[in-house]
Amino acid sequence: MSSTAAKAKQIFRVRLRGDAIMNSPRWNKGTAFTLEERKAFGLTGRLPYRVNTLEEQCQRAYDQLQMRDTPIRKNSFMQSMKEQNRVLYFELLRRHLKELIPIIYTPTEGDAIANYSHLYRRSEGLYLTFPSQDSMEEDFLEQIKGRNIDLIVCSDAEAILGIGDQGVGGIGISAAKSALYSLIAGINPERALPIILDVGTDNDQLRNDHLYVGWPEKRVRGKEYDEFIDKFVQLVRKHLPHSLLHFEDFGTSNAHRLLDIYRDQHAVFNDDIQGTGAVTLACIMSAIGVTKTKLSDQRIVVYGSGSAGHGIASQIRDAIVTMDNLSKEDANKKFYMLDRFGLIKESLGPEKIRGSLREFTRPDSEWQDAKTNDNGEVELVEVVKRAKPTILIGCSTRAGAFTEEVIREMAKGCDRPIILPLSNPSRLVEVDPEDANEWTGGKALLATGSPFPPAKNPNGKDYIIAECNNALIYPGLGFGAVISQARKISDSMIIAGTRRLASLSPALKDPDNALLPDMADAPQVNYEVSVAVAEQAIEEGIAGVNWKKEEVREKLKEKRWEPVYGTYVYDPEGQD
Repeated sequence: MSSTAAKAKQIFRVRLRGDAIMNSPRWNKGTAFTLEERKAFGLTGRLPYRVNTLEEQCQRAYDQLQMRDTPIRKNSFMQSMKEQNRVLYFELLRRHLKELIPIIYTPTEGDAIANYSHLYRRSEGLYLTFPSQDSMEEDFLEQIKGRNIDLIVCSDAEAILGIGDQGVGGIGISAAKSALYSLIAGINPERALPIILDVGTDNDQLRNDHLYVGWPEKRVRGKEYDEFIDKFVQLVRKHLPHSLLHFEDFGTSNAHRLLDIYRDQHAVFNDDIQGTGAVTLACIMSAIGVTKTKLSDQRIVVYGSGSAGHGIASQIRDAIVTMDNLSKEDANKKFYMLDRFGLIKESLGPEKIRGSLREFTRPDSEWQDAKTNDNGEVELVEVVKRAKPTILIGCSTRAGAFTEEVIREMAKGCDRPIILPLSNPSRLVEVDPEDANEWTGGKALLATGSPFPPAKNPNGKDYIIAECNNALIYPGLGFGAVISQARKISDSMIIAGTRRLASLSPALKDPDNALLPDMADAPQVNYEVSVAVAEQAIEEGIAGVNWKKEEVREKLKEKRWEPVYGTYVYDPEGQD
């Protein structure tokens, strides 16, 4: 019997009846309640006569979805479905994965978050607000009462999906990321908790909006902010010691700092840093498999050195150290980092270089005769001309920053330039991949952060643009850590998952194919990532389970949650 069939035969003892069970997204089956269940739970007169299968419900729901004429309306429809029937929501997503991920996640979720207070209908997750911190533990315990929580996804919403500070609307990204853990990796949604850490907002438009539902004050910073975050993290450590704590869309000034503080205290993961770094590294490993070079052979320009750009550089650097046995100092020399002050070099001074970026600082002696702008900054085109990079990565959210001059100049310096314009949403991409393909004569190896159509090569063949989407790896990294009850997420666990993803690249079989697997294959891909991560945790001795590595694959199959209806038995002492 398949695992799906076995899970469909599960029996649940439920104490909710009548409207209560139909208003519970966890237990509601809608028209799929059997005749026996309708009688037992007092639903016979509350439902029309015919009993539908889950497949029939999906067909009806998909037809209704297609009537919505804009992505934001489709997002709203899916949100409403999640609030009504959890199994139907996830099964519909599973059947139309590639089409609907951009609806419930980037780019459409960004629009939903920006309009959160005006679209608000019903709360989801946990809202921990700075002025209510005295009751934080009470509120936290109330939310997790009677639940076994494996995953917490939290955000302070300072840097949401390329659209900046969104205040309390950041609960939307916590919920979306949590949903992808369930959809793609198999974490039971009942065991996941999205949280917004509402510490105010510096978004004047939100604070001045009389319909804004968050705390309408300037964003808290400094010692008060750190104490609030620490209070929250210590609650997680105290009450959910085996959970995974996922940090999402924290601002540049806090993201790396908080990860460094807590990564050895708990299983902590920052997707913007580690997830973005891991999927980009996998993409690059695939590309160098095509070019038949080593990671340590590369010259890498990162344009945009915020959380994502720095995370990518750190992840690639650590892989160079691990895989090619370079020292950290020598590996750092492979990078040219740019931010709003241009190339990060010594003469910028400490006031313009964040502490975590200093290890990538270039010496001034390399750039004494470099062309600069009116502010004395070395701009991207000059860096490309002089450094002759083999890899160009964009995390800047500056649309069109990779100009024709930049791309053509890069193509002069290497046979197969690796060009990764990763900014989201697609309107903010540094270069349209079709243009990059044309300007390099079809030589470029390309991937983007959002979906793009294929580009035409000079021979008329389609070149598939890989989507360098965190969803190809972070759910598997997290589930592997959760299922193995790892005490922390080590760098080697992340590299193990990254290597497994890279090994699945279509380009390794056909160099003209995509650098990463298709998003439609994300569940199977993340299963493989989970296996690699859990095996590594066991090998390192930081897993909390007593398994052998050979058992991991079957254990994961058994424990993956799937969107199927079980059989319900009414029991006044059962679950609610």
